[in-house]
Amino acid sequence: MTVNDLPIVAFFKHLLDPFIIWSMLILTAWLYDEDFTSYYLVLVIITFFVSTYIYERILIYRNWRKGRLLAYVRDTVMGWLVIVAILLFLGYATKFHSQFSKQVLLTWFIVTPLMLIASHLTVRSIVANLYDKGKLRSAIVIGANENSLSFIRHIAELPFLLISYQGFFDERSSSRIAGNFGAQAEEPADLAAAVVRPDDFGSRLGGLNDVVPYIQKHNIEMVFISLPMSSQPRIQKLMDELPDTTSSIYFLPDIYIFDLMQARFEYIGDTPVVAMNESPFIGVDGVVKSVSDFVLALLIIILLSPVMACIALAVKLTSPGPVIFKQRRYGLNGEEIIVYKFRSMTVTEDGTNVQQAKQNDQRLTKIGGFLRRTSLDELPQFFNVLEGKMSIVGPRPHAVAHNELYRKLIKGYMLRHMAKPGITGWAQVNGWRGETEALEKMKARIEHDLYYLKNWSIWLDLWIIFKTVWVVFKKDNAY
Repeated sequence: MTVNDLPIVAFFKHLLDPFIIWSMLILTAWLYDEDFTSYYLVLVIITFFVSTYIYERILIYRNWRKGRLLAYVRDTVMGWLVIVAILLFLGYATKFHSQFSKQVLLTWFIVTPLMLIASHLTVRSIVANLYDKGKLRSAIVIGANENSLSFIRHIAELPFLLISYQGFFDERSSSRIAGNFGAQAEEPADLAAAVVRPDDFGSRLGGLNDVVPYIQKHNIEMVFISLPMSSQPRIQKLMDELPDTTSSIYFLPDIYIFDLMQARFEYIGDTPVVAMNESPFIGVDGVVKSVSDFVLALLIIILLSPVMACIALAVKLTSPGPVIFKQRRYGLNGEEIIVYKFRSMTVTEDGTNVQQAKQNDQRLTKIGGFLRRTSLDELPQFFNVLEGKMSIVGPRPHAVAHNELYRKLIKGYMLRHMAKPGITGWAQVNGWRGETEALEKMKARIEHDLYYLKNWSIWLDLWIIFKTVWVVFKKDNAY
């Protein structure tokens, strides 16, 4: 069992959710006085496998563990709609749909997700009650480091895990532990924030030789080992001794000292793997993002088509050259895409050296400055969104020449390509739009792009769209 599959989560995955789905079908058939034939039994079996697969893929239990109830409700409903679509397809493809009562199926389709959500909320309430009554599992941590400190804080923030943290074991003195954190600060200004007090880890219970005696004396139920991978001999010694106890043992890998994105555990067959950097747009989140992009882009194109027609005519009449400027950019997974813009300059650079637009740029056409200040030159990129090459919100695409330059200068630069490039983004609404003549400005833009990927939600997208309108009217840094 992994830490992600603690009993309360395993209870949902393997017992409660399948029971709710099955019982709702049986109950609905009974209410409509429908005979529960062998066809319904087959439907129950198929639904079990389909629902298990779908809910695993969209990581529904991850949101439950994190306490993100609105995200959990959304994922439950979206996941159930996918399940229903698959069942309907199978029913009509095999001609078995006629064997079922339409009333029974329709009622079952509507009631089941509501009961799933209600059951989870009920269990969460029961768990909260158990927590208040002290019905907790005792736990200790072996190793005082950044990884274990983060874990200890998560235990405090997530009471429904029903874990009672007792303290930690470490060979080092308190001053060495605190000094280790201070040494990790990259900048002097970070030193104060990096200093860690011994009290931050809770009670010190002893050294590594004291672990097993303490567990046996206090009947500790859970042991979390957070020693660095370089401490293999000590880890091996512990693993040889701990089987003499009844504790469940978990290992907290120190990969989390790195700056990870959407990290999570997964299994390929029986082999555990760790996603260290992963796009946030997987599972149902990817579906929500793609559908919302397509619908919004289509509506905007329809509403603004007269405006775009006028701009196209103005570009054509005021300067020689094409109306649409096409430039190679890097898209999802670093693949080259062609991005559309209304031409705002007398040149159409797309080579190995591309000069960024700057204030009072002599290359601007008569209406080019106005188009860039108001971001109207970006409107054709909604067609890129319809093509599936771009998103409305995401890291802004840079010219290929700029990408090849900055990927060598800025750590983590290419991680921004784990999402489709956007027409607007978190960096742009926070003042990092326009020319980046200094490396520090580009670093700040990349930091904002990575923050967006680590913290994405549909609500963040809506907030960025709202702020974009405000920024455009302010006309900051665009030329």
